[in-house]
Amino acid sequence: MLRYVLLRLLQGLVVVFIVSVATFGIMQLAPGSPVDIMVGEAQVTDAQIEAIKRKWGLDRPVHEQYLTWLGNVVRLDFGQSVIRTGVPVGEMLLEAAPMTIRLNLLALAIAAAVAIPLGIAAAVRRYSLLDYFSMLTATLGVALPNYWVGLMLIILFSLVLGWLPPYGAEGWRGYVLPVAVLAFGEMAVLARMARGATAEVLGQEFVTVARAKGLREGRVVSRHVVRNALLPVVTLLGYRLAFVLSGTIVVETIFAWPGIGRLFIDSVYRLDYQVVQAIVLLLSTIVVLGNILTDLAYAYIDPRIRVS
Repeated sequence: MLRYVLLRLLQGLVVVFIVSVATFGIMQLAPGSPVDIMVGEAQVTDAQIEAIKRKWGLDRPVHEQYLTWLGNVVRLDFGQSVIRTGVPVGEMLLEAAPMTIRLNLLALAIAAAVAIPLGIAAAVRRYSLLDYFSMLTATLGVALPNYWVGLMLIILFSLVLGWLPPYGAEGWRGYVLPVAVLAFGEMAVLARMARGATAEVLGQEFVTVARAKGLREGRVVSRHVVRNALLPVVTLLGYRLAFVLSGTIVVETIFAWPGIGRLFIDSVYRLDYQVVQAIVLLLSTIVVLGNILTDLAYAYIDPRIRVS
């Protein structure tokens, strides 16, 4: 087990390295320059521009800039924001990360608590009204983009009814709309997966044998079906956790949520290289760790699976 974990961590480091190189290269190819944004409309000389480039290391070759940045990251030094002069990138991430983490954990917890039991119940009662209703709702959740759902909720609950604030994160009411948007999309995916996995397990021979032994249907489902059906659901949860964290970019922009997603968008628009690279590195690391934890969860859910 330890050897497997170390191997996966090594593979993850390679993935994160490749992502960091790609991100650095894309930011270098992006039109415009952070120097132009820092200077703005001020009248500066060429000598002053060169001095700014030297200060930020923008006058050096691209590979030297990357190696310098990578060496600092290894020491957990993400540098300073180019736009917010003097503000460490790590401090900016620490300000934004808790808001994004709370938002996503709430959404994923609500989605899992509702969607997984609903999907299992829909599979057990196939072709019933519950099955049709849940799958219709799940289909809508997958088909409707979260930015459209967010805008419709703002119009209904903020502008028309006036119950909830349309933006910001002040108080518990500020969480309701963004959490609802994220949870709705995740519930759709999880419910469909839970229903499909449960329906497949219900057709297996060991379920037929359990019923033939005279076990009650509830006991067959709870003891024999659910645990096996959870394997693909757990796989999906591991991937969705990373997806939700990166997918909040749109939701945080719509609701002016002061999290990592909004910080990322602002930094891309303003060519704040250091912040963009740090956020991409953070999200890619979360994806890698999520995949590793998902694989390890297999052995706990199904003892027949052994990680080697």
